[in-house]
Amino acid sequence: MEFDLNNEGEIDLMSLKRMMEKLGVPKTHLEMKKMISEVTGGVSDTISYRDFVNMMLGKRSAVLKLVMMFEGKANESSPKPAGPPPERDIASLP
Repeated sequence: MEFDLNNEGEIDLMSLKRMMEKLGVPKTHLEMKKMISEVTGGVSDTISYRDFVNMMLGKRSAVLKLVMMFEGKANESSPKPAGPPPERDIASLP
């Protein structure tokens, strides 16, 4: 989220450049294009969240499945109610 400059859920070349510079490991344009290609398998010019998790977890597919399942559940949850919480008195506390 910190490096997703356009809030589209993906890291593009400029976002990757900014991230690498912030980490103190600047890369050339060609090096970053190669990194994106390696992560995405050459099918995209951006790194999606799923691509990122796959890259970070590698072959630990059981953990990956749990993370993706959790992410799916988190997206399905109902929105939090707006406004302040209802007032409670001391007697209603557990």
